[in-house]
Amino acid sequence: QVQVVESGGGLVQAGGSLRLSCATSGRTFSNYAMGWFRQAPGKEREAVAAISWRGGITYYADSVKGRFTISRDNAKTTVYLQMNSLKPEDTAVYYCAAGGGRYYQIPVVAANFASWGQGTQVTVSS
Repeated sequence: QVQVVESGGGLVQAGGSLRLSCATSGRTFSNYAMGWFRQAPGKEREAVAAISWRGGITYYADSVKGRFTISRDNAKTTVYLQMNSLKPEDTAVYYCAAGGGRYYQIPVVAANFASWGQGTQVTVSS
């Protein structure tokens, strides 16, 4: 079982940047793909980005391509989400989660991830 704790959320103006962090503990972090998801009020949880166990393969939702960057530091057992050029529609609670193996499955969906944290709120004002 892996435990995750997200941080770094906050209130930012449109066009601004935030960097989310997901600190993990428990099972061997470096053996698992990781993903970032978000959920806005009244909407389903959606995948934002995912990264393979060594960081060599990444996935981005079309809505964030070119603006968000996922990365990981296996020595620190932490995964990051750098968010640039934020838009009001990026407002949501952001969650990270661990995949079931070294590579994430396609399609990237919440059902294939586990060990969810409590999330961190990101609010982008217009």
